[in-house]
Amino acid sequence: MKFINNKIALTFFLLLFTSVVTSAQEIIKDSVVAPIKKIQSTGKQKIDGVIATVGDYIILDSDIDKSYLEISTGGGSIKDITRCQMLGKLLEDKLYAHQAIQDSIVVTDAEIKGMLEDRLNYLIEKIGSMEKVVQFYKKDSEEEFRTYFSDILKEGKLTSEMQKKIVDAVEITPEEVRNYFKTIPKDDLPFFGVELEVAQIVVTPKVSAEDKQKVIDRLNGFKKEIEEGSSFSTKAVLYSQDPGSRSNGGFYKMNRKTPFVKEFKDVAFSLAEGEISAPFETDFGYHIIYIEKIKGQEVELRHILLSPTVTEAALNEAKEKITLIKKRIEDKEITFAEAARTISDEKETRANGGALINPQTQDTRFELTKMDPTFYSQVSNLKENEISVPILDQGEEGKKKFKLITVTNRIDEHAADYAKDYIKIKELALKYKRITAIGKWFDEKIKETYIKIIGEYRDCTFTNNWLKK
Repeated sequence: MKFINNKIALTFFLLLFTSVVTSAQEIIKDSVVAPIKKIQSTGKQKIDGVIATVGDYIILDSDIDKSYLEISTGGGSIKDITRCQMLGKLLEDKLYAHQAIQDSIVVTDAEIKGMLEDRLNYLIEKIGSMEKVVQFYKKDSEEEFRTYFSDILKEGKLTSEMQKKIVDAVEITPEEVRNYFKTIPKDDLPFFGVELEVAQIVVTPKVSAEDKQKVIDRLNGFKKEIEEGSSFSTKAVLYSQDPGSRSNGGFYKMNRKTPFVKEFKDVAFSLAEGEISAPFETDFGYHIIYIEKIKGQEVELRHILLSPTVTEAALNEAKEKITLIKKRIEDKEITFAEAARTISDEKETRANGGALINPQTQDTRFELTKMDPTFYSQVSNLKENEISVPILDQGEEGKKKFKLITVTNRIDEHAADYAKDYIKIKELALKYKRITAIGKWFDEKIKETYIKIIGEYRDCTFTNNWLKK
């Protein structure tokens, strides 16, 4: 749990493979043996060396083998990936990174340092110690490993920023969407499964002022003990109710762009190094924060989270209230939407009459086959305008609540219809336009960039014109 307000988070994705170099945090196990499709041998012994150059970057023959291992250890299949295809992917990554430098895309040392520390913490947790990490990567010292890994992370960051720059520049008009749809043959129209539009009403059990004060007093007690010499980290391990940070002593690293809830960030950035906050409230409960270090715009902190106990009486009271709301709707005293706007405790959906927004598509439709299993079990058997029984739910923040769910509209499976499915068609059209833009970008940059491929790899058939034939 990172106190992320996921109801307003937008899903952003790139249309390309994830860069191989950005997956360097994956652990490569020596025991992994991958079937590798090699180019027809010339009969000469293969010696590792430079096989390609892109601008200021080089690619070694061993880089291809490392890429196979990274995909395998990440759970991917390499069964049908040839060495030529893998080289093509590496050439793409190098061209992205090279052009990012030409376009003056800045990746700061501070960014790379932060990324490096995150990856090191991950590797140390998995492998056991810094010494073992250095040995695992066959480096002679920690300094050599840090230099090596920093270069990998910087190249990966340049690659992703260049990809993002290309994709973000692509926009699409309604006329382009219409023209794209017209080009799709009738027999090739996308087929969409059953979709539902869903609304909900939420009633949250009330926590008494007395129970809230107990939590505040307990946190103040922790603060006093820590100021007198107790370990904040130990207190967090023993008592914090945040499963995301409890095991590492409540530690988080964040900057002003980190998507934590506003109340948490406001307090964190108001404190001086070494200072402990007073208890404060967020949707997750009550916190105290201790600032360990301030590094420019980034803070390293520890926190303890405690949530007031919801009594059985409060739960029963909330259930009675939502049961009464259900009866009033079914008796036609009030509509579901009116009840959501005036009675629901969920402020994110109140204004829309309880309508839920699909976080993946940002529209109101949820495709049955792509639903979260728990959500699916709650809505899949509901008929249109039928209201569910009161459901006891525990959200990301750990708080218990009761909710009523109704299906406001059911769209049966169907071939794409321009009017009904405009948003999905727009996504497909935008994806197609982005792919076209990326292809054009490669054509242009390959022509103006020094690229050399040597040896048997010149016999490869590439998607892009790397050989400039």
